[in-house]
This record gives sequence, structure tokens and C-alpha cells, in this order.
Amino acid sequence: MAAPVLEPGPTGGRRLERRARQNYEAWSWVFMRLSGLVLLFLALTHFAITHIVNDVTETDAAFVGERWSNPLWRVFDWALLALALSHGLNGLRWIVEDYVHSHARRTATKVALYSSSLGLFAYGTFTIVTFQAP
Repeated sequence: MAAPVLEPGPTGGRRLERRARQNYEAWSWVFMRLSGLVLLFLALTHFAITHIVNDVTETDAAFVGERWSNPLWRVFDWALLALALSHGLNGLRWIVEDYVHSHARRTATKVALYSSSLGLFAYGTFTIVTFQAP
């Protein structure tokens, strides 16, 4: 079945914009469900390792260094960082869309959210990549 050709109606290109927006929101909804399931596994595993398997008082830089000597643990923690930030950012984006009615405030709030999330992601990635055990 061929994709329908959408021609601009009397409102110009708004019909195409609305279709793209609906598609983005649908994928955003799917992402939230899938990332939530993966985050459940990652977060519970992280919690079990740092709070149940090992004594919390022994969790220090040496423990992290020993764990991160294996690159798979770095990938695990980076995936936890990336998914938690993107999942949370997407949820906050939904809240801003629902409750911030002024277009200017909505744009400013989103810029602040995206900037802080990007900064946290860069800082966390830098830490995971460059960390060396004492």
C-alpha cells in the first residue's frame, strides 16, 4: 500500500505539520513504555549491587574503580544515565506541554530543560569515560 500524498489544504502546510507532530508523540509514548521497562531492570540491578550485594559503607571510589575496570560495567552505568535522563526529560516535556500555556514561557522552559539535561549527560559521560581508580 502506497503512502498517501498529503497536499496542503486551505491552511497551508499545517496538515503535514500536524501529522508529523502526531507521529512524534506516538513514538514518544512508545519510548516511555520501553525505556521504563529497561530502566526498571537497570535501576534494580544497580540498587541490588550497590546496596544489597555490597555493604553501602564499602561503596567508595576504589569500589567504583574496581567495578569500572570492566568496560561492560561502564556501558551499563552509561546506559542507566542515558535512559534515565532521556526518560525523565521526555516526561518533563509532556508536563511543560500540558501546563505551561504561554508559548514564550514554554519555549524558555524547554530550552532550560534541554540545556540542563545535555549538561548533566555530558558531565556524567565525561565522568564514566575518564574515571580512574585511586
